[in-house]
Amino acid sequence: MARYSYDRLSGQDTTFLLWETPNLHMHVASTLILELGPLASGDGGVAFDEFKRFIESVLHQIPRYRQKLKWVPIEAHPVWIDDPHFNIDYHVRHTSLPKPGSEAQLKQLAARVMAQQLDRDRPLWEIWVVEGLEGDRFAMISKIHHCMIDGASGVDISQILMRSTPDTTLEEGPRYIPRPEPTGSELVRDAVRVWLGTPLRALRGFRQFRRESENLAEEIALRIRAVRSAIASQSRYASDTPINGRLGPHRLFDWWSVPLADVKAIRRGMVCTVNDVVLTAVTGAFRSYLIHRRVDPGALDFRVQAPVGVRNDEERGKLGNRVSGWLVRLPIGESDPRVQLERIRETTRELKDSHQALGADMIIRVMGAMPSALVSLGAQAASGTMNSIVTNVPGPQFPLYTLGSELLAMYPQVPLLANVGLGIALISYNGNVCWGFNADLGLVPDLSVFVAQVGESFARLAEIAGVEPGVPKAAVES
Repeated sequence: MARYSYDRLSGQDTTFLLWETPNLHMHVASTLILELGPLASGDGGVAFDEFKRFIESVLHQIPRYRQKLKWVPIEAHPVWIDDPHFNIDYHVRHTSLPKPGSEAQLKQLAARVMAQQLDRDRPLWEIWVVEGLEGDRFAMISKIHHCMIDGASGVDISQILMRSTPDTTLEEGPRYIPRPEPTGSELVRDAVRVWLGTPLRALRGFRQFRRESENLAEEIALRIRAVRSAIASQSRYASDTPINGRLGPHRLFDWWSVPLADVKAIRRGMVCTVNDVVLTAVTGAFRSYLIHRRVDPGALDFRVQAPVGVRNDEERGKLGNRVSGWLVRLPIGESDPRVQLERIRETTRELKDSHQALGADMIIRVMGAMPSALVSLGAQAASGTMNSIVTNVPGPQFPLYTLGSELLAMYPQVPLLANVGLGIALISYNGNVCWGFNADLGLVPDLSVFVAQVGESFARLAEIAGVEPGVPKAAVES
């Protein structure tokens, strides 16, 4: 047995490191708003030391939070090693808004924090505790590199870093003892073994695939069709729009929320899926926004990437990325929400039937075995096939707490990709659907206009579905 220990990153996890540039940071982030509650300090601030002790007490449940990157010489593939100098003070940070701080000021602060790259020499996460928010509240800004998590595993982490009860007890976690770090020569030797063993692993994988397939010929034909569909979806470039182009270093962040019950009522009234409702609301907003920017939406081939989780039961609860995606053409040339919804419904049905997400997943797996330079070039080419990103993650439908302080809302931030100046992320939490909007300042300087148009588009959908809009819980509307 080797005296050292490390974990290789998967091919998909590695791509999120390779995509990063000085103006394009691949961390997933969220801004969480909580009541002060038991965490209120005597001066109206946050009991920061107590909060920090709580986070440190649960880190043994997330080993990746005390690991950093090391790169295999020659192969240039990253691995996770335990950080022998881990320091919680670098990762849990404390700041304040000028009291009484508004949500507008919090959005500005969150945008600045999100625009800063994570330190590659340390574990790739940060939590910023922000006190001074009006209404006896405080905020947390969480940043985690995308090479560590996808949407589903991010939800799992949030339920480790928080509790499902208002329990205020604080217990010390087990002592952290870092595992030995491999040398460069040891990593190279192990990498050679991995490459030499690739044909045998592929053969074993095929044998298992054959055993698990009821009809091998049909299953192979299905996967061939799925790959063809995925390749075809990438074969044409999306239209140029004002929200697409070279990204700068600055970001804008905004949010909006709506009762989950309203979304489900529209789904029932229009006989569609929740994702169809979301994409239709986004379609109406993009149509209005592009008209606002003096662009004819009817002349555009406008596409969004909609990530689709492909975790199986054995992979649930694990970190890392197991996500594929659809490229969805939005019918922004249509003005009638009913027609938009029908077109979206037809498109998503066709994507399911073509198994495009399965094909994209298979392509990602193949790319994971390619040299890093080829993977990076492929990623750059693929970014031109989309105009925006829309990701929707189901979250817990019960309240979460940090040492008794209740989480009121969480607003997610999806990282932008090359040439993509606006990304939309949604998460459902405790009866609300919280929308987070991440934008490049140079490409989308009027992000608040787009956010307002999302609200207007959703209201039109509710009207035609006969749904009376409700008010989000806990007054989380900004």
